[in-house]
Amino acid sequence: MKAFVMRGLEKVGFMDKPIPKPGPDDVIVRTTRALICTSDSHTVRGAIGPRENLTLGHEAVGVVHEIGSNVKLFKPGDRVVVGAITPDWGDPASQAGHSSQSGAPLGGWKFSNTKDGVFAEYFHVNEGDANMAKIPASVSDDEAVYCCDMLSTGFMGAENGDIPIGGTVAVFAAGPVGLMAIAGAKLRGAGLIIAVESVPKRQELARFYGADVIVDFSKEDAVARILDLTEGIGVDTAIEALGADATFQSCVKVTKPGGVISNAGYHGEGEFVKIPRAEWGVGMAEKTIRTGLCPGGRLRMERLLRVLEMKRVDPTRMTSHTFAFKDMERAFEIMDKKLDGVIKPLITFG
Repeated sequence: MKAFVMRGLEKVGFMDKPIPKPGPDDVIVRTTRALICTSDSHTVRGAIGPRENLTLGHEAVGVVHEIGSNVKLFKPGDRVVVGAITPDWGDPASQAGHSSQSGAPLGGWKFSNTKDGVFAEYFHVNEGDANMAKIPASVSDDEAVYCCDMLSTGFMGAENGDIPIGGTVAVFAAGPVGLMAIAGAKLRGAGLIIAVESVPKRQELARFYGADVIVDFSKEDAVARILDLTEGIGVDTAIEALGADATFQSCVKVTKPGGVISNAGYHGEGEFVKIPRAEWGVGMAEKTIRTGLCPGGRLRMERLLRVLEMKRVDPTRMTSHTFAFKDMERAFEIMDKKLDGVIKPLITFG
């Protein structure tokens, strides 16, 4: 089979690999759709250390090709979505309710980290019964592939933010994760959703997904504007969806005492992320900082698919480009360098 791999730091390309075989609990999926994520670029640049000939990608749907002898819930031919995070569910961290951390910090993240990812004609899924879900007939592959990461991560940002009905929310950065955090905030009943974004297309999508106010940080002081919008009090919840020190600090500054800073961004650069001391109430303002890695598992995927089935959210508005798998190198370059107004590139497989 063909696979798109990280050959080394800053190097990607195609190579031939054998079609994987399942263990007793595992499943092999024939890929039909995939999405490229900015975290793939972080990986290629060395954010998790050097990798050689590792298949990239962690967002994909497809058709069951082969199952292990212990797999009960799936059969060849089933259309399935696989979470970007595929935990070992018997691990103590999973049993303690932190499945994304199973085995080690971020240990539930296996695709294109500790094992080959999904940018291949076939890919391996550990513990298939626990880490996949069947796609309903009314949900297309183009929609379902967003459940793997973007819906799951963005909604996690809203869920971890503990948004009260009618509460105030600020989302810093309206990339795909931020856009789904906005959609999640709306689903959770936020009364005022503020999106901090400077790119016009992303501002438009932010409004589509539920932002009430757009703050363009390139034209005004975002912190001052948010405090003005909340009469100097600050928001109940600030969601960091970029993965940058500056936006994280802004989240702390705009969150009211007793509020929540929910970090969904991937901080792939720098040695430290700083907390502004005074706005943190010199450590005593009761501002909670919550972090999380994209939740996985069958139950999570089934819930997200239900959101799509009931037409609560249309994630396909984020698909800015579509490429065939053979054109993966160009697709990766566009996402990596943020060319041509890219938001999310969809990859189709023959």
